[in-house]
Amino acid sequence: MQCQICNKRTATIHLTEISEGVRSEMHICEQCATEQGIAAQSQISINDLLSNLLASQPSDDELLGAPDEVSSCPHCGFTLDRLRKDGTLGCPHDYETFQNSLLPLIERAHNGSSVHCGKVPTKIPKETKKLAELTRLRQDLERAIHNEDYERAAELRDAIKQLD
Repeated sequence: MQCQICNKRTATIHLTEISEGVRSEMHICEQCATEQGIAAQSQISINDLLSNLLASQPSDDELLGAPDEVSSCPHCGFTLDRLRKDGTLGCPHDYETFQNSLLPLIERAHNGSSVHCGKVPTKIPKETKKLAELTRLRQDLERAIHNEDYERAAELRDAIKQLD
């Protein structure tokens, strides 16, 4: 996929914004991101992320309950003791099985919220915002045409012309 700014280099940074329930994506190369003042953090493994989150948390007993309260997932047999040791979960059902124990960890990771809402770069130029908005409008236009919602498609077409 090519950079949406320079149209020369391969896009390695993918920005996703969800605003008022509408998702827009922007794909740019590292050089254009640097020129636009968008900081890109190198990739971090999920194990490192969880380890860092767990390292800054209260003690295991405070966060996950005492070790003698350990139950296991009926689907995979995973236990909270393994979470303490490995820092990873066993299967998707573990989120439901251990919801009461995991909720404080999730809320702490999301600054008090239990729902991830994404992040937006603080220094994003107007031109980049405009490109992201155009991308979102074009995607919405394609969806409207696919759904045969021609009135909405006409509105989106007009909005795209206005931005161009």
